[in-house]
Amino acid sequence: MLSGEDFKNGQILLIDKPLTWTSFQVVNKLRWNIRHKFGLGKIKVGHAGTLDPLATGLLIICTGNFTKKIDEYQAQVKEYTGEITLGATTPSFDLETEVDETFPVDHITDDLIHKTAKQFVGDISQIPPMFSAIKMAGVRMYDLARQGKTREITSRNITIQTFEITSINLPKVQFRIVCSKGTYIRSLAYDFGKALNSGGHLSQLRRTKIGDFNVNDALEVKDFIANL
Repeated sequence: MLSGEDFKNGQILLIDKPLTWTSFQVVNKLRWNIRHKFGLGKIKVGHAGTLDPLATGLLIICTGNFTKKIDEYQAQVKEYTGEITLGATTPSFDLETEVDETFPVDHITDDLIHKTAKQFVGDISQIPPMFSAIKMAGVRMYDLARQGKTREITSRNITIQTFEITSINLPKVQFRIVCSKGTYIRSLAYDFGKALNSGGHLSQLRRTKIGDFNVNDALEVKDFIANL
């Protein structure tokens, strides 16, 4: 059983983030429960890599002195599984916003999908979505986007090690992706749809691995709190 001092000295917690929760909400929930369980006035708690509210899966939470390791964990290779819905786009590139444009999918074959996925493997340039936590002039992009404002976002270089199509049931396409830090799977879904001469948005996302850490070893928030 861990003590308050153990959490202050530093712990790595693997949490399976629930759907609709922000990563910040998970951190706050764990911090509050750790503080109150052990009567701590203050303790550092942070996460190594944001997951969008509509994504689930692995969050690495660092406490106490181990918050110094956050940058190290954020830099590690990540694996995701999920679903892209073809034939429609949304402003957020996922289901946070409503469909704004529709496109034909009749020309899309399984072979075309597999061939197009190969175009995204390797070192590529990607423009992050407007609905993102990226800051410009001290303002988060998603705050501007929700006000209906836009800004030009600089593209960034990322690496896609694996883009595997695991199932096709048009307009739904299931995938597994292994990628570098800084990759936006929502942008990949949008770009993938565009490359198919159609449209696309991310309809499901789950982070399964960060480096050697696996979501199979993670606890749900309620189970972590119950085991404190």
